[in-house]
Amino acid sequence: MSTLAQEFSKGIFKENPTFRLLLGMCPTLGVTTLAFYGFGMGVSTLFVLLCSNIVISVLRNAIPAKVRIPAYILIIATFVTIVDMVLKAFVPDLHGALGIFIPLIVVNCIILGRAEAFARKNNVGRSIIDALGMGMGFTISLTVLGIIRELFGSGSIFGVNILGTSFQPMGLLSSPPGAFITLGILLGLCNFAFKRLGIE
Repeated sequence: MSTLAQEFSKGIFKENPTFRLLLGMCPTLGVTTLAFYGFGMGVSTLFVLLCSNIVISVLRNAIPAKVRIPAYILIIATFVTIVDMVLKAFVPDLHGALGIFIPLIVVNCIILGRAEAFARKNNVGRSIIDALGMGMGFTISLTVLGIIRELFGSGSIFGVNILGTSFQPMGLLSSPPGAFITLGILLGLCNFAFKRLGIE
């Protein structure tokens, strides 16, 4: 059995949802035009993943096997609705930017996958650690992708101009193809780094 530190770190490194498992590609490619959008999507997903892992772990022996997937989706949808309402009330600009990707968290394979593969088989403590690791790995990935696209696409990071007024933005990185290009480069760099570090 892995230690809690290993359980947490696997979501950031060895089993990073974006750079290692290639999960959750819709929000990864769709909302990372700005670092703030990527961070906001990551934190929203982390919240839903954490809360659903806790509830599913607590109820794992009470949910009949035949209806566990519909039950998981109902639990996840409850927390997605909470996130949607909170963002709409307190961060309307972010809510408007994320748009359809907020309700799509319900079918995000990261969350449903952790519910099926981990939370239903482990206690609440380990499920919390798993959710935090996976959620933080996803948040870091989206934020890094957003930082790179925003920096070279508009010269700023989190809305703060970094490269000055003389910088000529690379409009391609702010477009959908730019998301694919940036992600492809980051995937290559991560694979190279993980091989050098012996992380398989």
